[in-house]
Amino acid sequence: MSDISNELIIQAADGDMAAFEAIYKASSGFVYNIALKVTNNRDDADEVTQDVFVKIFNSLKSFGFRSSFKTWIYRIAANTAINHAKSAFRHRRSKVEYDPVIHDVQAPDTTKLEPDTEEARDKVARLLDALDPDQRAVLVLRELEELDYRAIADTLNININTVRSRLKRAREKLIALARKR
Repeated sequence: MSDISNELIIQAADGDMAAFEAIYKASSGFVYNIALKVTNNRDDADEVTQDVFVKIFNSLKSFGFRSSFKTWIYRIAANTAINHAKSAFRHRRSKVEYDPVIHDVQAPDTTKLEPDTEEARDKVARLLDALDPDQRAVLVLRELEELDYRAIADTLNININTVRSRLKRAREKLIALARKR
């Protein structure tokens, strides 16, 4: 995300749509990447990105420059993506519970595997899907975004011990899944 000047932020907060568009262009890729890592789904990431920019537009006047603009956007994006992932997780879980036609049996894959990088991406996506949204968010912020525990706690507005326990549970779940396979 390129640097966004305080002057541009103030102009956008005052209703200058060209300034808001400049903020959008400078930060939309950043927001999308956060949303994609948390939701693990391109369509959901698109939806979250739209939601984030609506929230930014509506609350830009309340941005008080107490933190960096990037941190502020990061917090909005991460929390919006987590909430969206939780909702999708609950929806999927209820659909599986009430749909007797769905089975957990997968057909054997007879297609030729893609290159190692694509295979690795698919494995990571499947593993992340196995985690609940809170665990996935903390793991993504720590391992993929390389944030420290304090930054994760601040971003998600949770206690640092909660960060530690969610990370521990996420890692334990991933280890258990790896052992099964």
